[in-house]
Amino acid sequence: MQTAHGLNFESPSLIKRLKGMLGVDFYRLFHTPLFYIFLGIAAIIPALVSMGSAMGDAEETTSLFNNAWQIIAANEPLYVVNDIGEYANMNMVFIFGGIMISIFIGHDYKSGYVKQLFTTHSKKQDYMTSKTLLGAFSMACMCLTYLFGGVLSGAFTGLSFNVNAGSLICAILGKIIMSLGWASLYTFINIIFRAKFGISIALCFILGTGIPVIGAAALIGNTPALNVFLYGSSVYACLSANALAVFICLMNSAVWTTVYIVCGTIILSKRDVY
Repeated sequence: MQTAHGLNFESPSLIKRLKGMLGVDFYRLFHTPLFYIFLGIAAIIPALVSMGSAMGDAEETTSLFNNAWQIIAANEPLYVVNDIGEYANMNMVFIFGGIMISIFIGHDYKSGYVKQLFTTHSKKQDYMTSKTLLGAFSMACMCLTYLFGGVLSGAFTGLSFNVNAGSLICAILGKIIMSLGWASLYTFINIIFRAKFGISIALCFILGTGIPVIGAAALIGNTPALNVFLYGSSVYACLSANALAVFICLMNSAVWTTVYIVCGTIILSKRDVY
């Protein structure tokens, strides 16, 4: 089926086309220092936060973290951030992931890769899908290096590792799954503001920190209704999470990914991509 906007999700050659574009994108990803730099940043962040808290007096350290896994996720869904300890968890990966995607797509336009691509490859949905999957993979890898860094820093600072194993796994899975939704959002933003790199970076940062949702939560309170947003579901993946939380993260991420890919494809089809 093909729509008036050129969307062709049922094309028999979609997988073949996408495979080729993903091959090029992943080759570029693995051969650029940018990817490894951001993996390193993700691993260092929890170490800095954890060791930074340990440098204070005993009372301050207890008020910030009393369990190593709080570096990974909050104890419960907190849509309003009251202190740095509530925010300093794996959600920070989504901020840096947005910056990385902005740089990657910005280079596509600056280098002329997009012009060359759409001269021979007219399917705009393939570009949106490929960049979304590339970004999701990158952020998922950053989540894993963040987890590794968090475990090491927790052990180094002597924090407790006591936790409900099932809830911890659900929290980690939920955040990794949300990488897809965040990647689609960042790709969409960079398609709109492709010629304005500064605006793309700023928007990725603002949305990655969840400022709009935090503002809404400040007015209506901590309510699961905010899980309809990407930031809301990301926060919902916490140390009290269960299978339902993972399902909500999966559905949220899938729905928003579909919306952003469709909208981004329409924009690419209607506007000059050069």
